[in-house]
Amino acid sequence: MNTLNGTLRWDPVRELEALGRRLTPVFARPFERRESGELKKPEISVANWAPVVDISEDDSAYHVVAEIPDVKKEDVKVVIENGVLVISGERNRKTEEGDGKTYHRIERITGKFYRSFVMPDDADGASVSAQMQDGVLNVRIGKRAEAKPKIVEIQVG
Repeated sequence: MNTLNGTLRWDPVRELEALGRRLTPVFARPFERRESGELKKPEISVANWAPVVDISEDDSAYHVVAEIPDVKKEDVKVVIENGVLVISGERNRKTEEGDGKTYHRIERITGKFYRSFVMPDDADGASVSAQMQDGVLNVRIGKRAEAKPKIVEIQVG
């Protein structure tokens, strides 16, 4: 406890961390209200972690690169639905009881992951490819050819 002359010293960072811990369960698992007013847990899955992502573009495409180490490509799903790119999947823990090891610390998060991104208007949802190598997922979303404005020269007379 940080005290100064018997009074508690205010630590804004500690307060924000405490607020985050208190609010995480509220926002992480939303509830729906039934007609009777009772709260019901929705039939959706909540992600345990979110892979880091880089998004870039060049003249012909958008590129999404996600780091998802220790995930098999068959455990990753890439979908475009209603103009939204969704990357989801699951990373399973490799440790098993009785594997002969004593674990002193496990920091790598496992479980389901989910990321979604609204695609720009010029993204072509029909021109998408994805490759996964060495724990890195590369998604390429082609750009639609833009209709060039038609120039009409008008003679003023």
